[in-house]
Amino acid sequence: MNTCGMCETFVEHSYLCPGCTRALADRLQHMLRLYNTLEPFLTPSVARELSGGRTGRAEAPLPVVESVLTLRGPGGIVGILEDWRAALHSARRWNPPAPAVGIPNRVALASTALLHSIDWISACWPEAGDLAHEMRDLERDVATITGAVERPTGTRLGPCPAQHDDGSLCGAILRLTPGATVVTCQWCGQTYPPATWTDLHTLITHDQDAA
Repeated sequence: MNTCGMCETFVEHSYLCPGCTRALADRLQHMLRLYNTLEPFLTPSVARELSGGRTGRAEAPLPVVESVLTLRGPGGIVGILEDWRAALHSARRWNPPAPAVGIPNRVALASTALLHSIDWISACWPEAGDLAHEMRDLERDVATITGAVERPTGTRLGPCPAQHDDGSLCGAILRLTPGATVVTCQWCGQTYPPATWTDLHTLITHDQDAA
C-alpha cells in the first residue's frame, strides 16, 4: 500500500488518491484561464506621491510587474507545463512533443496533454505527487497576484478509521473545515458528530501507531 503523493492518504496501487487526482485534473483544465487572469496585472498602476505640494518619484517605475512577467514569460507557467509534458512523454516512451507557437497556445496544449494522461499519471507515474504539488503552487502564485482566495482546507485530523466491508480501513485524510459541526470523510462518506470526536481521536492515534 502506498500513500498519496499529495495528501498522504493511504492508496492502493496508485500514486494519487481520487480526490487529489480530481484536484490536479481541475488545475490542469483551468491553467490557461489562470494564465489569462494575470494579463490585467502586468502593467503597474501609477501611484502619485505628494510631498509638500510636489509630485513625482525619485526613479521611474518599471513598465511591467516583474513577478507577473515571470509567470507569463517562457520560464513561467508555460515552461513548467512543457517540462512536465516532456517528462511525461519520456516516461511513456513517446516521441518528444511537437513544438507550438505562441505562449497561450503552448499553455493550452501542454496542460491538455497532461490532462489527457491523468489516469495514467495517477495510477502509474511515481512523479505524480511532484506534478500535483507544482500545479498547486502555480495556482497559489497566481492567486497571490490576482487576489483570488483559495478555500481553506480545514484542520487535518488524520486518517479515517472507518472499515470497508472487507475489513480494510478507509485511510482518507479527515479534516474539520471552518464552521463545520460534523467531520465528514470526503472519500467513504462516514460522518463523525461531536459526541464521537474523543473516540475518533483514539482510533486515529491507534491506527497511526499500528501503521
